[in-house]
Amino acid sequence: MSDARFEDGAERPLRLLAQDGDDLKILSALVQDAVFPATEMRHDARARRFAMLLNRFRWEDAREDDPERVQSLLVIDDVRGVASSGIDRADPDLVLSLLALEFTPDAEEPVSGHLTLTLAGDGAIRLAVECLEVSLRDVTRPYRAPSRRAPAHPLEE
Repeated sequence: MSDARFEDGAERPLRLLAQDGDDLKILSALVQDAVFPATEMRHDARARRFAMLLNRFRWEDAREDDPERVQSLLVIDDVRGVASSGIDRADPDLVLSLLALEFTPDAEEPVSGHLTLTLAGDGAIRLAVECLEVSLRDVTRPYRAPSRRAPAHPLEE
């Protein structure tokens, strides 16, 4: 038996679960620069679930000559509340770009806390969660990135 290699997962859909801060860092890196219409977010208060359908850049298989995206479902469970800022929910054509996921544990109950989804343009979604349980699952085959290039983040001076 041998260890898994990074190349072994190149053409398989991702199916990952984050239940702690280290796991979340990996998911955050994989969803960086995902774009999605604001209409593709749902909060089901009864099921205590928040879900988003993302067009995720495939950082795990980034090729400069043929960059790809894939549609992925990001699901956060055990959600107690949702708040947002910097998002015009009245604009049906609004497309958002996800930059990072960050968990801040409660001081008194470290297993619960707030999950912040940082968006480009100073937007954010803050989820109060009973515990950290975030899943990412690719739901389509990869497709060529419409821009035909990888997202770039120029350094500020």
